[in-house]
Amino acid sequence: MTQSTFQVQQIDHVELLVPDQYEAAKWYADVLGLHIIPEFEFWASDGPLMLTTAGHGTKLALFQGEPKGSRSTAGHHRVAFGVDGPGFLQFLSRLDDVVVYNQQNERLIRQHVVDHDLAWSIYFCDPYGHLYEITTYDYDFVQQNL
Repeated sequence: MTQSTFQVQQIDHVELLVPDQYEAAKWYADVLGLHIIPEFEFWASDGPLMLTTAGHGTKLALFQGEPKGSRSTAGHHRVAFGVDGPGFLQFLSRLDDVVVYNQQNERLIRQHVVDHDLAWSIYFCDPYGHLYEITTYDYDFVQQNL
């Protein structure tokens, strides 16, 4: 059984729980120069408010909620690794050979892919319970080849 080489390209975004998404976005704009991604802002109604750097390299996903822990232990909710469309499909093709589980302790399969209308994601855990995501914004490519 041969496995193709798969490698993430970068951390796509880090998810944070914040009491008020827009108040937090202002803080991140003032302090770090991050700005709201206009084309993804509609997600904020029931999901993340996406912030990014000028080059769209680093993103934060601000979710409505109370941070867990104290100021020193609030932590991050999930780390998302960004890949291009072919890399996303390559990750999916490896699921027959690599045993990965989702948060519900189900073996990860292609049917667990989530269509976010502008992006595709698949969510999973490491053996220790840390939450991860592989995501791509190469939407049309994946839609045509999924």
